[in-house]
Amino acid sequence: MPAFPSPKSKAQNGTRKTLSAEAAAIQSSILHYLKYKMGRDSESATPRDWWIATATAVRDRMIERGLETYKAHRQGNVRRVYYLSLEYLIGRLMLNNVINLGLHEAIGEALEDVGQNFDRIRAQEEDMGLGNGGLGRLAACYLDSLSTMDLPAVGYGIHYEFGLFRQEFVNGHQIEHPDNWLIYGAPWELVRPEFTQPVRLFGRCEQVFDDQGNFTWRWVDTKTILGFPYDIPVAGYGTTTVNILRLWASKATEDFDLKVFNEGGYIEAVREKAYGETISKVLYPNDKTETGRELRLVQQYFFVTCSLRDIIRRHFSNPVNGWDNFADKQCIQLNDTHPALAIVELLRILLDEEGMVFDRAWDIVTHVFAYTNHTLMPEALEKWSIPLFQRVLPRHLRLVFQVNDHLMRLCEEKWPGDHEKKRVVSLIEEGGAKAVRMANLSVVGSFAVNGVAELHTRLLRAHLFPEFDDLYPGKFVNVTNGITPRRWLRACNPRLSALITARIGDGWPRDLDQLKKLEKWADDPGFQDEFMAIKRQNKVDLSAIIKRECGVEVSPDALFDVQIKRLHEYKRQHLNLLHIVALYRRLVQNPQLDVVPRVFVFAAKAAPGYDLAKAIIKSINAVAAHVNNDPRVNGRLKIAFLPNYRVSLAARIIPAADLSEQISTAGKEASGTGNMKLALNGALTIGTLDGANVEIREEVGDDNIFIFGQTVEEVEALRAEGYSPRSHYEQDEELRAVLDWLGSDYFVKGEPTNLPAMVRASLLEGGDPFMVLADFRSYSDAQLKVDAAYRDKRRWAKMAILNTARVGKFSSDRSIRDYADKIWKLRRVAVD
Repeated sequence: MPAFPSPKSKAQNGTRKTLSAEAAAIQSSILHYLKYKMGRDSESATPRDWWIATATAVRDRMIERGLETYKAHRQGNVRRVYYLSLEYLIGRLMLNNVINLGLHEAIGEALEDVGQNFDRIRAQEEDMGLGNGGLGRLAACYLDSLSTMDLPAVGYGIHYEFGLFRQEFVNGHQIEHPDNWLIYGAPWELVRPEFTQPVRLFGRCEQVFDDQGNFTWRWVDTKTILGFPYDIPVAGYGTTTVNILRLWASKATEDFDLKVFNEGGYIEAVREKAYGETISKVLYPNDKTETGRELRLVQQYFFVTCSLRDIIRRHFSNPVNGWDNFADKQCIQLNDTHPALAIVELLRILLDEEGMVFDRAWDIVTHVFAYTNHTLMPEALEKWSIPLFQRVLPRHLRLVFQVNDHLMRLCEEKWPGDHEKKRVVSLIEEGGAKAVRMANLSVVGSFAVNGVAELHTRLLRAHLFPEFDDLYPGKFVNVTNGITPRRWLRACNPRLSALITARIGDGWPRDLDQLKKLEKWADDPGFQDEFMAIKRQNKVDLSAIIKRECGVEVSPDALFDVQIKRLHEYKRQHLNLLHIVALYRRLVQNPQLDVVPRVFVFAAKAAPGYDLAKAIIKSINAVAAHVNNDPRVNGRLKIAFLPNYRVSLAARIIPAADLSEQISTAGKEASGTGNMKLALNGALTIGTLDGANVEIREEVGDDNIFIFGQTVEEVEALRAEGYSPRSHYEQDEELRAVLDWLGSDYFVKGEPTNLPAMVRASLLEGGDPFMVLADFRSYSDAQLKVDAAYRDKRRWAKMAILNTARVGKFSSDRSIRDYADKIWKLRRVAVD
């Protein structure tokens, strides 16, 4: 872990300095919690005790600011945005909170005075198991920016007891273990039992008539569980604003049936309690089974219902508010389709509990919600089977049908008699097994829909939702994703941050466009040497991690070629693998071949039920076992697949990367944010013109990025004419040899299952759905250009510096400003 600069108060020549007032107050808080929370003194406390005591002391200061923030928002009866996301990939919070609060020097001073080291203490923290991939990390960045920009906001999600899973490799295979991130407690949390919300599930609908013969539907015989809230304060950088992230844990309405228990039915007595707690037990349960799919649907409804009840409670806590101004004061952002049930739930509340007529209720609903789409792949858009929906949410299914009837009337007005248009936009997927289309529901129920990169938004309008774009002119807008520079440069790369601050001042973490000032030093040999010396030291740090985790010795002087992201076919880790095998083959056939020494770094988790993704992991590890131990390679090629990818690991890899692999099939990656983090830290991108890569190229310039492969238009044309992966296999001798070698038992000799052969089969007999073979030659040629560029140290240093200098656009502050201006109509509220 790179150490931050020592605090200014560090003792000189053994003389103990007097603590600053702030450091003394913090030290007093830490020692108080060490004694009265942990039951330790400074002599007996473990590093973990110190971490909990220090975190609690920091949290106190966040709570003070949070109370002032809430007071300002309440007194002003402000408009808020509520961010609904099924995941938040927060990682560790200690360093980020200390930096945002401006307490780094005081904390370091306070701890050093009692013989403790801040870096050692913060290393005790577990990554919070609340997210999986880019969608969850984006949500975490946005919460940081909302507070930094003094925008009134609340995040909502689920308080998972276990994260996705802890990944281990056994003989190269991914093995999943429970991610028990809460085992040592979570000192950042505040428990809020007074805001517990009831949630109803299952049951049936019955007709109820009034005294005039009109009927309504009543939802009866339901099962009730409770949503129990935990708050995590979110501090802004350089501001007093502290917003909150409220997470819901599921609880049973009754712990257990004492009568049944006393009669000996121990399992039966706690069955309801077990079911209630299962809902928030695990992030993304495996949905290969009907039980798993039901749990996912219940999870989604559980958290949006609790969140809506909380939003309504907060709105009506001010006596001047009512339903007439509800949409003026509340904007609810749906982060993908996971929270889409909030649309139907709010409609149900307005119709069934408030007694509104449909038109008024629907008008309120469609002025409250906005929807962010994160995928262009139709198969990735959520759908729930009608039988499952009927079993879990019978009343909501009737409301979906009612909304669909309303939608069909709009379609008839727009396209009279055009049944094909109606079929495409319908909320119900007909033909075969009927299902509710959650993406269509999200579009219909929202006043704005945004893509997350310029290319992505254009493709949304032109290919995924063209009928909706025609039906609702102006509804689709673009907000390109961003990342918080506080986490992804200031905190994770202190050496580079210090260099930047020394040259351009300390304003850049709040205004990332200031990095453009670095351009004037891009050709300066002295600055280049400083910049690349920092990169090398970060590579030394990562080399030690690789040695510890993988048992592989790597040289920090090699080119560090990095691909870190969720393991999925469209992200094409197997394209990277094919190039590695090709390079390996060239080296063993010609040991004198002059290549730049290279370390290929992978980190990724495959979903437990995604067999091909797990086969790709095994294949990379199998090839690594051969390459890393082959004396013919002579250390010029190394492969390290770091296990258990998480935020804290990403924060160690990204500052050390030379080359950033962003090689998804054009038209498949909505945006990407890993590409932004890596470029910000001085890594050069090799990538397709996909997602935000298009905009990164526009910012950094054609000379400072390596673009390869087919464009979106070329992919579509190739697919339309009938893509044949076998033609590439037959026409490219090297590709054919690499695939045949990989598909043999050479890399897995003696193992019962040949998983590399499974990967090969997916590319040939499986039709290569993401056109890996079509892009292989272009990708290999681009890698030769990388090799040539890295040999010219001055040229590479200039390119790396310009990448850091020119990616200010990709700050999450800019993204949030776009949301606030284009969609939320949200105003800054300064907190005194």
